[in-house]
Amino acid sequence: MLIIPVERSVDWRRPPWITLGLMLACFLVFVFYQSNDSRLFQAALDRYLAADLDRLEAPVYETYLQRQINLQGEIERAGELNALRDAMSADERLWVAASLLADPGFYRYVEQNQGVLWASDERQYWQAHRIPIQQELIGQLSAFAAGLVPAELEVSDLMAYQFLHGGWGHLIGNLVILFMLGFTVERALGGGRFLIAYLLCGGASGLIWASFHWGEPVPLVGASGSIAGLMGMYVAIFGMQRIRFFYFLGVYFDYFKAPALALLPVWIAKEIYDYWFAGATGVAYLAHAGGLLAGAGMVWLLGKSWLQVQDSFFEPEDDAVDERFRSAYAQAMSRIGQLDFEQARLQFEALWERHPDRPVLLDHLYRLAKLRPDSEAYRTRTREVMQVAMAGHQTERMLEVWQEYQGKGQAHYPLSPEDHNRVFFASLRSGELKLAEKVFERLRACGNELLTLEACRLLAEEFEKREMGPKARHYRQLMDAPAGP
Repeated sequence: MLIIPVERSVDWRRPPWITLGLMLACFLVFVFYQSNDSRLFQAALDRYLAADLDRLEAPVYETYLQRQINLQGEIERAGELNALRDAMSADERLWVAASLLADPGFYRYVEQNQGVLWASDERQYWQAHRIPIQQELIGQLSAFAAGLVPAELEVSDLMAYQFLHGGWGHLIGNLVILFMLGFTVERALGGGRFLIAYLLCGGASGLIWASFHWGEPVPLVGASGSIAGLMGMYVAIFGMQRIRFFYFLGVYFDYFKAPALALLPVWIAKEIYDYWFAGATGVAYLAHAGGLLAGAGMVWLLGKSWLQVQDSFFEPEDDAVDERFRSAYAQAMSRIGQLDFEQARLQFEALWERHPDRPVLLDHLYRLAKLRPDSEAYRTRTREVMQVAMAGHQTERMLEVWQEYQGKGQAHYPLSPEDHNRVFFASLRSGELKLAEKVFERLRACGNELLTLEACRLLAEEFEKREMGPKARHYRQLMDAPAGP
Protein backbone atom coordinates (compact mmCIF):
# COMPACT_ATOMS: atom_id res chain seq x y z
CA MET A 1 0.00 0.00 0.00
CA LEU A 2 1.24 3.46 -0.93
CA ILE A 3 -0.22 6.75 0.40
CA ILE A 4 1.37 10.07 -0.53
CA PRO A 5 0.10 13.67 -0.28
CA VAL A 6 -0.63 15.48 -3.56
CA GLU A 7 -2.23 18.72 -2.39
CA ARG A 8 -0.24 21.11 -4.61
CA SER A 9 0.56 21.20 -8.32
CA VAL A 10 3.86 22.28 -9.83
CA ASP A 11 4.24 25.97 -10.64
CA TRP A 12 6.75 25.91 -13.50
CA ARG A 13 7.02 29.69 -13.37
CA ARG A 14 8.97 29.02 -10.16
CA PRO A 15 10.70 25.69 -10.86
CA PRO A 16 11.81 23.58 -7.86
CA TRP A 17 15.50 23.85 -8.73
CA ILE A 18 16.82 22.19 -5.56
CA THR A 19 14.48 19.21 -5.94
CA LEU A 20 15.47 18.84 -9.58
CA GLY A 21 19.15 19.18 -8.60
CA LEU A 22 18.84 16.41 -5.99
CA MET A 23 17.19 14.16 -8.56
CA LEU A 24 19.93 14.88 -11.07
CA ALA A 25 22.63 14.20 -8.45
CA CYS A 26 21.12 10.81 -7.60
CA PHE A 27 20.86 9.94 -11.29
CA LEU A 28 24.44 10.97 -12.09
CA VAL A 29 25.84 9.11 -9.07
CA PHE A 30 24.00 5.96 -10.12
CA VAL A 31 24.96 6.16 -13.80
CA PHE A 32 28.60 7.19 -13.47
CA TYR A 33 29.81 6.20 -10.00
CA GLN A 34 27.75 3.09 -9.27
CA SER A 35 28.10 1.75 -12.81
CA ASN A 36 31.53 0.49 -11.77
CA ASP A 37 29.94 -1.93 -9.28
CA SER A 38 29.15 -4.60 -11.86
CA ARG A 39 32.77 -4.67 -13.04
CA LEU A 40 34.08 -4.93 -9.49
CA PHE A 41 31.66 -7.71 -8.55
CA GLN A 42 32.41 -9.66 -11.73
CA ALA A 43 36.13 -9.41 -11.04
CA ALA A 44 35.50 -10.61 -7.48
CA LEU A 45 33.51 -13.59 -8.80
CA ASP A 46 36.25 -14.54 -11.24
CA ARG A 47 38.98 -14.46 -8.59
CA TYR A 48 36.78 -16.22 -6.06
CA LEU A 49 35.97 -19.10 -8.39
CA ALA A 50 39.53 -19.33 -9.69
CA ALA A 51 40.73 -19.81 -6.11
CA ASP A 52 37.99 -22.45 -5.47
CA LEU A 53 36.91 -20.51 -2.42
CA ASP A 54 33.32 -21.67 -2.89
CA ARG A 55 34.43 -25.23 -2.11
CA LEU A 56 35.92 -23.97 1.13
CA GLU A 57 33.19 -21.56 2.21
CA ALA A 58 29.94 -23.17 1.02
CA PRO A 59 29.75 -25.80 3.82
CA VAL A 60 30.48 -23.06 6.35
CA TYR A 61 27.77 -20.88 4.82
CA GLU A 62 25.26 -23.69 5.18
CA THR A 63 26.10 -23.92 8.88
CA TYR A 64 25.97 -20.14 9.18
CA LEU A 65 22.44 -19.99 7.73
CA GLN A 66 21.28 -22.74 10.05
CA ARG A 67 22.73 -20.76 12.96
CA GLN A 68 20.92 -17.58 11.89
CA ILE A 69 17.64 -19.48 11.66
CA ASN A 70 17.92 -21.47 14.88
CA LEU A 71 19.81 -19.08 17.17
CA GLN A 72 18.95 -15.66 15.78
CA GLY A 73 15.34 -16.42 14.86
CA GLU A 74 15.74 -15.34 11.22
CA ILE A 75 13.18 -17.85 9.99
CA GLU A 76 12.82 -16.05 6.67
CA ARG A 77 16.32 -17.25 5.73
CA ALA A 78 15.10 -20.82 5.46
CA GLY A 79 14.42 -20.18 1.79
CA GLU A 80 18.05 -19.10 1.28
CA LEU A 81 19.25 -22.27 2.99
CA ASN A 82 17.15 -24.54 0.77
CA ALA A 83 18.24 -22.65 -2.36
CA LEU A 84 21.89 -23.00 -1.29
CA ARG A 85 21.56 -26.74 -0.80
CA ASP A 86 19.90 -27.15 -4.19
CA ALA A 87 22.64 -25.11 -5.88
CA MET A 88 25.38 -27.11 -4.15
CA SER A 89 23.76 -30.39 -5.22
CA ALA A 90 23.55 -29.15 -8.81
CA ASP A 91 27.11 -27.83 -8.65
CA GLU A 92 25.92 -24.31 -9.58
CA ARG A 93 29.15 -22.74 -8.47
CA LEU A 94 28.46 -19.29 -9.90
CA TRP A 95 25.18 -18.93 -7.99
CA VAL A 96 26.80 -20.14 -4.79
CA ALA A 97 29.77 -17.79 -5.20
CA ALA A 98 27.53 -14.79 -5.86
CA SER A 99 25.45 -15.57 -2.76
CA LEU A 100 28.50 -15.85 -0.53
CA LEU A 101 30.16 -12.70 -1.83
CA ALA A 102 26.93 -10.69 -1.48
CA ASP A 103 26.48 -11.52 2.21
CA PRO A 104 28.65 -9.16 4.32
CA GLY A 105 27.36 -10.72 7.54
CA PHE A 106 28.78 -14.08 6.51
CA TYR A 107 32.19 -12.63 5.71
CA ARG A 108 32.32 -10.96 9.11
CA TYR A 109 31.30 -14.22 10.79
CA VAL A 110 34.07 -16.12 9.02
CA GLU A 111 36.61 -13.39 9.74
CA GLN A 112 35.84 -13.56 13.45
CA ASN A 113 35.66 -17.35 13.68
CA GLN A 114 38.20 -18.57 11.13
CA GLY A 115 40.33 -20.04 13.86
CA VAL A 116 37.67 -22.61 14.78
CA LEU A 117 36.24 -23.16 11.32
CA TRP A 118 39.29 -24.51 9.52
CA ALA A 119 42.61 -26.07 10.11
CA SER A 120 45.75 -23.95 9.91
CA ASP A 121 46.52 -24.54 6.23
CA GLU A 122 42.92 -23.89 5.14
CA ARG A 123 42.83 -20.73 7.26
CA GLN A 124 46.05 -19.45 5.71
CA TYR A 125 44.72 -20.19 2.23
CA TRP A 126 41.51 -18.31 3.01
CA GLN A 127 43.44 -15.34 4.34
CA ALA A 128 45.71 -15.23 1.31
CA HIS A 129 42.88 -15.31 -1.23
CA ARG A 130 39.61 -14.22 0.34
CA ILE A 131 40.73 -11.15 2.31
CA PRO A 132 42.31 -9.44 -0.77
CA ILE A 133 39.10 -10.04 -2.74
CA GLN A 134 37.10 -8.42 0.04
CA GLN A 135 39.41 -5.43 0.47
CA GLU A 136 40.29 -4.75 -3.17
CA LEU A 137 36.95 -5.51 -4.85
CA ILE A 138 33.93 -6.11 -2.62
CA GLY A 139 34.94 -3.36 -0.20
CA GLN A 140 35.16 -0.92 -3.13
CA LEU A 141 31.57 -1.47 -4.20
CA SER A 142 29.62 1.78 -3.81
CA ALA A 143 27.37 0.39 -1.06
CA PHE A 144 30.39 -0.40 1.13
CA ALA A 145 32.63 2.48 0.09
CA ALA A 146 30.04 5.25 0.45
CA GLY A 147 26.98 3.56 1.95
CA LEU A 148 25.97 3.68 5.60
CA VAL A 149 27.55 0.67 7.34
CA PRO A 150 26.73 0.57 11.09
CA ALA A 151 29.90 -1.42 11.84
CA GLU A 152 32.04 1.33 10.27
CA LEU A 153 29.90 4.42 10.78
CA GLU A 154 31.36 7.72 9.54
CA VAL A 155 29.75 11.16 9.46
CA SER A 156 30.36 11.52 5.72
CA ASP A 157 28.44 8.31 5.08
CA LEU A 158 25.33 9.85 6.65
CA MET A 159 25.26 12.25 3.69
CA ALA A 160 26.69 10.06 0.92
CA TYR A 161 24.35 7.08 1.35
CA GLN A 162 21.35 9.27 0.44
CA PHE A 163 22.57 9.53 -3.17
CA LEU A 164 23.19 5.79 -3.72
CA HIS A 165 20.63 3.28 -4.97
CA GLY A 166 20.37 -0.48 -5.32
CA GLY A 167 19.09 -0.62 -8.90
CA TRP A 168 17.08 1.14 -11.57
CA GLY A 169 13.75 0.31 -9.91
CA HIS A 170 14.97 1.64 -6.58
CA LEU A 171 16.30 4.81 -8.20
CA ILE A 172 13.25 5.60 -10.37
CA GLY A 173 10.78 4.90 -7.56
CA ASN A 174 12.63 7.25 -5.20
CA LEU A 175 13.04 9.99 -7.79
CA VAL A 176 9.32 9.98 -8.64
CA ILE A 177 8.28 10.35 -5.01
CA LEU A 178 11.07 12.87 -4.34
CA PHE A 179 9.66 15.07 -7.08
CA MET A 180 6.03 14.65 -5.96
CA LEU A 181 6.89 15.76 -2.42
CA GLY A 182 9.95 17.93 -3.00
CA PHE A 183 8.46 20.69 -5.12
CA THR A 184 5.83 21.46 -2.46
CA VAL A 185 8.19 21.41 0.53
CA GLU A 186 10.80 23.43 -1.39
CA ARG A 187 8.19 26.07 -2.23
CA ALA A 188 7.17 26.18 1.44
CA LEU A 189 10.66 26.49 2.92
CA GLY A 190 12.74 28.09 0.18
CA GLY A 191 15.56 26.37 -1.68
CA GLY A 192 18.43 26.72 0.80
CA ARG A 193 16.55 25.68 3.93
CA PHE A 194 14.83 22.88 2.01
CA LEU A 195 18.19 21.40 0.99
CA ILE A 196 19.58 21.54 4.53
CA ALA A 197 16.39 20.06 6.01
CA TYR A 198 16.38 17.28 3.40
CA LEU A 199 19.96 16.25 4.15
CA LEU A 200 19.42 16.48 7.92
CA CYS A 201 16.36 14.23 7.66
CA GLY A 202 18.41 11.72 5.68
CA GLY A 203 21.17 11.83 8.27
CA ALA A 204 18.72 11.43 11.16
CA SER A 205 16.92 8.51 9.51
CA GLY A 206 20.27 6.82 8.86
CA LEU A 207 21.30 7.24 12.50
CA ILE A 208 18.03 5.79 13.75
CA TRP A 209 18.35 2.81 11.41
CA ALA A 210 21.99 2.27 12.40
CA SER A 211 21.13 2.35 16.11
CA PHE A 212 18.92 -0.72 15.62
CA HIS A 213 21.61 -2.48 13.56
CA TRP A 214 24.62 -1.34 15.55
CA GLY A 215 27.81 -3.18 14.69
CA GLU A 216 26.31 -4.95 11.66
CA PRO A 217 28.21 -4.91 8.34
CA VAL A 218 25.15 -4.62 6.10
CA PRO A 219 25.10 -1.24 4.27
CA LEU A 220 22.16 1.11 3.84
CA VAL A 221 21.72 3.02 0.57
CA GLY A 222 18.97 5.14 -0.93
CA ALA A 223 17.11 8.42 -0.59
CA SER A 224 13.99 6.86 0.96
CA GLY A 225 14.88 8.00 4.50
CA SER A 226 15.30 11.58 3.26
CA ILE A 227 12.06 11.30 1.28
CA ALA A 228 10.28 10.03 4.39
CA GLY A 229 11.56 13.19 6.05
CA LEU A 230 9.89 15.22 3.28
CA MET A 231 6.63 13.39 3.97
CA GLY A 232 6.93 14.28 7.66
CA MET A 233 7.66 17.92 6.82
CA TYR A 234 4.83 17.99 4.28
CA VAL A 235 2.09 16.98 6.70
CA ALA A 236 3.56 19.09 9.54
CA ILE A 237 3.47 22.17 7.29
CA PHE A 238 -0.22 21.66 6.50
CA GLY A 239 -1.07 20.63 10.07
CA MET A 240 -4.73 19.79 10.48
CA GLN A 241 -5.79 21.20 7.12
CA ARG A 242 -7.65 18.69 4.99
CA ILE A 243 -5.51 17.91 1.95
CA ARG A 244 -5.58 15.41 -0.90
CA PHE A 245 -3.77 12.08 -0.69
CA PHE A 246 -3.14 9.57 -3.45
CA TYR A 247 -3.28 5.89 -2.52
CA PHE A 248 -2.37 2.77 -4.43
CA LEU A 249 -3.55 -0.64 -3.24
CA GLY A 250 -2.75 -3.64 -5.41
CA VAL A 251 -4.12 -2.61 -8.79
CA TYR A 252 -6.55 -0.03 -7.42
CA PHE A 253 -5.80 3.65 -6.88
CA ASP A 254 -7.76 6.77 -6.02
CA TYR A 255 -7.67 10.02 -4.03
CA PHE A 256 -9.09 10.96 -0.65
CA LYS A 257 -9.04 14.00 1.64
CA ALA A 258 -8.01 13.95 5.28
CA PRO A 259 -6.33 16.17 7.89
CA ALA A 260 -2.66 16.18 6.94
CA LEU A 261 -1.28 15.19 10.36
CA ALA A 262 -3.73 12.30 10.68
CA LEU A 263 -1.59 10.30 8.25
CA LEU A 264 1.67 10.69 10.19
CA PRO A 265 0.92 8.08 12.89
CA VAL A 266 -0.51 5.79 10.22
CA TRP A 267 2.72 5.93 8.22
CA ILE A 268 4.93 5.44 11.28
CA ALA A 269 2.82 2.54 12.55
CA LYS A 270 2.97 0.87 9.14
CA GLU A 271 6.78 1.11 8.99
CA ILE A 272 7.17 -0.31 12.51
CA TYR A 273 4.70 -3.10 11.76
CA ASP A 274 6.54 -4.02 8.57
CA TYR A 275 9.85 -4.00 10.44
CA TRP A 276 8.59 -6.64 12.84
CA PHE A 277 6.37 -8.74 10.59
CA ALA A 278 7.24 -8.22 6.90
CA GLY A 279 10.34 -10.43 7.03
CA ALA A 280 13.54 -10.00 5.05
CA THR A 281 12.43 -7.64 2.27
CA GLY A 282 15.58 -5.53 2.07
CA VAL A 283 13.55 -2.42 2.93
CA ALA A 284 14.86 -0.16 5.70
CA TYR A 285 11.55 0.36 7.49
CA LEU A 286 13.12 1.94 10.55
CA ALA A 287 14.94 4.46 8.36
CA HIS A 288 11.55 5.46 6.94
CA ALA A 289 10.03 5.79 10.40
CA GLY A 290 13.04 7.80 11.54
CA GLY A 291 12.77 10.12 8.55
CA LEU A 292 9.07 10.73 9.18
CA LEU A 293 9.74 11.63 12.81
CA ALA A 294 12.74 13.79 11.93
CA GLY A 295 10.88 15.75 9.24
CA ALA A 296 7.78 16.43 11.32
CA GLY A 297 9.87 17.15 14.42
CA MET A 298 12.01 19.74 12.63
CA VAL A 299 8.94 21.66 11.47
CA TRP A 300 7.34 21.54 14.92
CA LEU A 301 10.51 22.64 16.70
CA LEU A 302 11.80 25.19 14.19
CA GLY A 303 8.64 26.11 12.29
CA LYS A 304 8.45 29.53 13.95
CA SER A 305 12.12 30.36 13.51
CA TRP A 306 14.66 28.95 11.07
CA LEU A 307 12.27 26.57 9.32
CA GLN A 308 9.39 29.01 9.05
CA VAL A 309 7.13 28.54 6.05
CA GLN A 310 7.30 31.36 3.50
CA ASP A 311 4.25 33.62 3.28
CA SER A 312 4.05 33.10 -0.48
CA PHE A 313 3.37 29.40 0.11
CA PHE A 314 -0.09 30.14 1.44
CA GLU A 315 -1.12 32.11 -1.62
CA PRO A 316 -3.93 30.27 -3.44
CA GLU A 317 -2.92 28.18 -6.44
CA ASP A 318 -3.64 29.30 -9.96
CA ASP A 319 -6.81 27.20 -10.31
CA ALA A 320 -8.28 28.65 -7.13
CA VAL A 321 -7.21 32.18 -8.12
CA ASP A 322 -8.78 31.80 -11.56
CA GLU A 323 -12.02 30.52 -10.11
CA ARG A 324 -12.24 33.40 -7.66
CA PHE A 325 -11.35 35.87 -10.40
CA ARG A 326 -14.00 34.53 -12.76
CA SER A 327 -16.64 34.74 -10.04
CA ALA A 328 -15.75 38.31 -9.02
CA TYR A 329 -15.42 39.40 -12.67
CA ALA A 330 -18.85 38.02 -13.48
CA GLN A 331 -20.36 39.89 -10.53
CA ALA A 332 -18.78 43.18 -11.65
CA MET A 333 -20.03 42.67 -15.22
CA SER A 334 -23.52 41.94 -13.93
CA ARG A 335 -23.44 45.31 -12.16
CA ILE A 336 -22.76 46.98 -15.48
CA GLY A 337 -25.70 45.09 -16.97
CA GLN A 338 -27.85 46.48 -14.15
CA LEU A 339 -26.48 50.00 -14.86
CA ASP A 340 -25.07 50.10 -11.33
CA PHE A 341 -21.86 51.76 -12.54
CA GLU A 342 -20.61 52.92 -9.14
CA GLN A 343 -20.72 49.44 -7.63
CA ALA A 344 -19.16 48.01 -10.79
CA ARG A 345 -16.33 50.54 -10.49
CA LEU A 346 -15.67 49.55 -6.88
CA GLN A 347 -15.59 45.85 -7.76
CA PHE A 348 -13.30 46.37 -10.75
CA GLU A 349 -10.97 48.52 -8.63
CA ALA A 350 -10.70 45.75 -6.03
CA LEU A 351 -9.98 43.21 -8.76
CA TRP A 352 -7.40 45.47 -10.43
CA GLU A 353 -5.59 45.90 -7.12
CA ARG A 354 -5.37 42.11 -6.69
CA HIS A 355 -4.71 41.30 -10.35
CA PRO A 356 -2.52 44.04 -11.87
CA ASP A 357 -1.44 41.53 -14.54
CA ARG A 358 -4.93 41.54 -16.14
CA PRO A 359 -5.24 44.73 -18.26
CA VAL A 360 -8.84 43.90 -19.18
CA LEU A 361 -9.78 45.20 -15.73
CA LEU A 362 -8.13 48.53 -16.46
CA ASP A 363 -10.04 48.74 -19.73
CA HIS A 364 -13.32 48.42 -17.83
CA LEU A 365 -12.25 51.05 -15.32
CA TYR A 366 -11.27 53.35 -18.19
CA ARG A 367 -14.68 52.95 -19.87
CA LEU A 368 -16.48 53.57 -16.58
CA ALA A 369 -14.40 56.70 -15.92
CA LYS A 370 -15.11 57.92 -19.45
CA LEU A 371 -18.80 58.15 -18.53
CA ARG A 372 -17.78 61.22 -16.51
CA PRO A 373 -15.31 63.02 -18.80
CA ASP A 374 -15.26 66.04 -16.48
CA SER A 375 -13.89 63.92 -13.59
CA GLU A 376 -10.28 63.62 -12.50
CA ALA A 377 -10.76 59.84 -12.44
CA TYR A 378 -11.02 59.92 -16.24
CA ARG A 379 -7.57 61.57 -16.50
CA THR A 380 -6.12 59.08 -14.00
CA ARG A 381 -7.41 56.07 -15.94
CA THR A 382 -6.31 57.60 -19.24
CA ARG A 383 -2.77 57.92 -17.96
CA GLU A 384 -2.79 54.33 -16.66
CA VAL A 385 -4.08 52.95 -19.95
CA MET A 386 -1.43 54.88 -21.91
CA GLN A 387 1.32 53.61 -19.59
CA VAL A 388 0.17 50.00 -19.92
CA ALA A 389 -0.10 50.38 -23.70
CA MET A 390 3.39 51.88 -23.89
CA ALA A 391 4.85 49.09 -21.71
CA GLY A 392 3.19 46.52 -23.96
CA HIS A 393 4.42 48.25 -27.14
CA GLN A 394 0.80 48.96 -28.13
CA THR A 395 1.52 52.33 -29.70
CA GLU A 396 -1.70 52.45 -31.68
CA ARG A 397 -3.75 51.97 -28.51
CA MET A 398 -1.78 54.67 -26.71
CA LEU A 399 -2.31 57.22 -29.50
CA GLU A 400 -6.00 56.33 -29.77
CA VAL A 401 -6.58 56.91 -26.04
CA TRP A 402 -4.69 60.23 -26.15
CA GLN A 403 -6.75 61.53 -29.05
CA GLU A 404 -9.97 60.49 -27.37
CA TYR A 405 -9.00 62.33 -24.20
CA GLN A 406 -8.26 65.54 -26.14
CA GLY A 407 -11.85 65.67 -27.27
CA LYS A 408 -13.46 64.77 -23.94
CA GLY A 409 -11.32 65.39 -20.93
CA GLN A 410 -8.49 67.78 -21.79
CA ALA A 411 -10.60 70.87 -21.20
CA HIS A 412 -11.48 69.72 -17.68
CA TYR A 413 -8.29 68.12 -16.38
CA PRO A 414 -5.39 68.71 -18.81
CA LEU A 415 -2.69 66.12 -19.24
CA SER A 416 0.80 67.12 -18.11
CA PRO A 417 3.62 68.12 -20.51
CA GLU A 418 5.29 64.78 -19.67
CA ASP A 419 2.15 62.92 -20.75
CA HIS A 420 2.11 64.74 -24.09
CA ASN A 421 5.85 64.24 -24.51
CA ARG A 422 5.50 60.45 -24.20
CA VAL A 423 2.75 60.45 -26.79
CA PHE A 424 4.84 62.68 -29.05
CA PHE A 425 7.75 60.22 -29.07
CA ALA A 426 5.39 57.30 -29.62
CA SER A 427 3.82 59.00 -32.65
CA LEU A 428 7.26 59.78 -34.10
CA ARG A 429 8.38 56.17 -33.70
CA SER A 430 5.26 54.93 -35.43
CA GLY A 431 5.60 57.44 -38.29
CA GLU A 432 2.39 59.29 -37.41
CA LEU A 433 3.72 62.76 -38.24
CA LYS A 434 0.33 64.45 -38.47
CA LEU A 435 -0.51 63.23 -35.00
CA ALA A 436 2.97 64.21 -33.80
CA GLU A 437 2.25 67.77 -34.94
CA LYS A 438 -1.02 67.78 -33.00
CA VAL A 439 0.74 66.56 -29.90
CA PHE A 440 3.42 69.21 -30.42
CA GLU A 441 0.77 71.94 -30.37
CA ARG A 442 -0.59 70.60 -27.08
CA LEU A 443 2.93 70.42 -25.70
CA ARG A 444 3.64 73.95 -26.87
CA ALA A 445 0.47 75.20 -25.18
CA CYS A 446 1.64 73.78 -21.85
CA GLY A 447 4.50 76.28 -21.77
CA ASN A 448 7.31 73.78 -21.08
CA GLU A 449 10.08 75.45 -23.10
CA LEU A 450 12.62 72.63 -22.81
CA LEU A 451 10.28 69.89 -24.01
CA THR A 452 8.84 72.15 -26.71
CA LEU A 453 12.27 72.99 -28.19
CA GLU A 454 13.28 69.32 -28.18
CA ALA A 455 10.04 68.32 -29.93
CA CYS A 456 10.44 71.15 -32.45
CA ARG A 457 13.98 70.03 -33.30
CA LEU A 458 12.90 66.42 -33.74
CA LEU A 459 10.05 67.40 -36.05
CA ALA A 460 12.38 69.55 -38.17
CA GLU A 461 14.87 66.69 -38.50
CA GLU A 462 12.13 64.21 -39.35
CA PHE A 463 10.72 66.41 -42.11
CA GLU A 464 14.21 67.03 -43.47
CA LYS A 465 14.74 63.25 -43.73
CA ARG A 466 11.56 63.04 -45.75
CA GLU A 467 12.61 66.00 -47.93
CA MET A 468 9.62 68.05 -46.84
CA GLY A 469 11.41 71.42 -46.92
CA PRO A 470 8.58 73.81 -46.06
CA LYS A 471 7.62 71.82 -42.98
CA ALA A 472 11.22 71.53 -41.88
CA ARG A 473 11.78 75.29 -42.28
CA HIS A 474 8.60 76.01 -40.32
CA TYR A 475 9.86 74.12 -37.30
CA ARG A 476 13.35 75.54 -37.63
CA GLN A 477 11.82 79.01 -37.52
CA LEU A 478 9.79 78.09 -34.44
CA MET A 479 12.98 77.02 -32.74
CA ASP A 480 14.57 80.42 -33.39
CA ALA A 481 11.48 82.42 -32.45
CA PRO A 482 10.97 83.72 -28.89
CA ALA A 483 8.97 81.40 -26.65
CA GLY A 484 5.29 82.23 -26.55
CA PRO A 485 2.50 81.46 -24.16
